[in-house]
Amino acid sequence: MLPFLRAEGYEPTIAFEPESATETPDLSGVADRMLRQGVSIAYFQKVYGPSVLEEVSKLRRAGVPTIYGVCDRVEEEMVRAADATVIVTEFLRSLHDPQLQSRIFIVHDGIERPEVRRGTARPASSRDLRAILVTSSRLESIPVLGRLPRNFDLTVVGDYEEQSPLAALRQRLQRRWHSTENSVPVPLLGYGFRAKPWHKDRVYEDLVAADVGIIPVDMRPDPSPGSDVSRWEVKSENRLTLMMAAGLPVIASPVPSYLDVIVHGVNGYIAHDRADWLAAIDALRDPAHRERVGTTARASVLERFSMQSQARRLLSVLDALNVRRDEHLQRGSD
Repeated sequence: MLPFLRAEGYEPTIAFEPESATETPDLSGVADRMLRQGVSIAYFQKVYGPSVLEEVSKLRRAGVPTIYGVCDRVEEEMVRAADATVIVTEFLRSLHDPQLQSRIFIVHDGIERPEVRRGTARPASSRDLRAILVTSSRLESIPVLGRLPRNFDLTVVGDYEEQSPLAALRQRLQRRWHSTENSVPVPLLGYGFRAKPWHKDRVYEDLVAADVGIIPVDMRPDPSPGSDVSRWEVKSENRLTLMMAAGLPVIASPVPSYLDVIVHGVNGYIAHDRADWLAAIDALRDPAHRERVGTTARASVLERFSMQSQARRLLSVLDALNVRRDEHLQRGSD
C-alpha cells in the first residue's frame, strides 16, 4: 500500500513499533513526537486501550486528524475517539453503533501477487484432487470436514516447523505422551494431510500446484469478551481472495465476509456441514467445471480487491481528513 500513497504525495513513516506483539501497547509520548515531526495524519493500526486513547486525544486537540485501523474486533471507544476508522469488512462495520457508521470506511486487504495463476486443469480422466488450505494455525485435524475423502490430497500451509519426517514423528509422540484425557487426540503416524510451514514466497508455489482451495472453519461459538459475535465471524476475506486470485475454485465455510464474495457454484462453493463439503468436492472433481469456476473466481476478485482499488479507498479517507485539517488550520489563523 505504501508505494501507492507515496505516488499520491503522502510520505508514510512508522512512529512506533512494539518490541513484542501486543494490541494494547504503552504509547506514552508518541503524540508529542508526532507533533514535533509535523505529522499531518496519524494512523493507529490494530491498537487500543487507555494509552492509545490518550495519545489520540492529544493529537486531535492539536488539530491532527487520527485514523483507527482495525480488522477483527469491535472497539467502539476507539471509533468514537478517532476522526475516522478504516475497517476490512462490511460485516464488521455493521456490528458498530449505527450512529458511528458515517465515520467507518471499508478498505479490504488487497491482493499482493495478482500475476500468480495456477496452470490448466489436468486431463478429464483424473478424478483425484490436490487441495490446499492456508492457515495461521497448526492444525492437527481439519475442521468440519474431519476425515478426508478418498483421492483428496491435501496440503496444509500453516504454523509448522521445518523438520525431517523423523523429527516430526518424534514431536507427535511427545505431544501424544503429554496430552490429557480432555485434549484432542494427537495423531501418532501423521495428520492425514501434508503439513508445510508457511513462507511468504513459497505459499504461492503451493497455490499454483493445487487444483482447489479449501477454507473450513470451526464455527462453534467463540465470542470475544463482552461480545456475542464469535471470532470466526469477523474474519476478513484475505485468505479467500488470495486463493481466488490464483485461479483456484474454493470451498469455504460460511464466514460472513466470504458470503459477499462467493456466488455458490459459480465462482466457488459455500459448505455448511460435512455433507455440503463432500458434495462440493465431488462437483469439483470434473476438470472442466473446476476450470470454469477457477477462471470465474479469479475474474471476480482481481479488480475488486486489487491493491490499486484499495489504495483509492484509503486515499479518499486521507484526502477528506486533509481537507478537514486545512479548514481547522484556517479557522485557527483567522
